[in-house]
Amino acid sequence: MVKYVIAFFLPWLSLMFQKKMVPGIICLVLQVTVIGWLPAFIWALLSLLKEEGKL
Repeated sequence: MVKYVIAFFLPWLSLMFQKKMVPGIICLVLQVTVIGWLPAFIWALLSLLKEEGKL
């Protein structure tokens, strides 16, 4: 549950916890822009679900 909250508020940190440094930095740049926050969240969520085998 905590992973999903982190993915919602700090998508870049969620990717960093998954040891995906370059995508995490790109996601941080996306999140800085207001329009890019939603794609960053979706990206982090999909990555998290794929890692857990739910996707």
